Amino acid sequence: MKKVIEDALNAQIEKEEYSSRFYLAGAIWCETHGLPGAAKFLYAHSEEERMHMLKIISFVNDRGGVSKLGAMEKPRQEFESLEELFTKIKDHEVFITNSINELYGLTIQEKDYTTGNFLQWFISEQIEEESTFNNILDKIKLVGESNISLFHIDKELEAMAGANNNLG
Repeated sequence: MKKVIEDALNAQIEKEEYSSRFYLAGAIWCETHGLPGAAKFLYAHSEEERMHMLKIISFVNDRGGVSKLGAMEKPRQEFESLEELFTKIKDHEVFITNSINELYGLTIQEKDYTTGNFLQWFISEQIEEESTFNNILDKIKLVGESNISLFHIDKELEAMAGANNNLG
């Protein structure tokens, strides 16, 4: 594995680890603000992001590189509303999509087609992630954030968490 690819994959490992912590922070916020279904959904997504990180770690190590963990920025932990939280999550997923696309572009530039092929799964996953969070935000905006609306959104997120027990 070329050093430039190894370094870029290690940078992506850090981003996936941060994603897991960001979802965890959001889950904690939801749980402490009376939204246990949203918390369950975000705890599951935190674990999914951790699995993404582990998938890249295994790939790097299997290809003769060395995975490295870096220092981690503390994620934001306070939000004004559920809509703000999910907007920040969606924005973060767009950031991750762009990062994976840049990484894929690097594999083409470096003619590392094996890594490019590996990244195809992540590219497809990001399409799904962005769609999921856009849909959640659409629903929140549609019904608003009254107590009864939050109750129903929370129940829907809990159902989504249950339906995706085998995430990522």
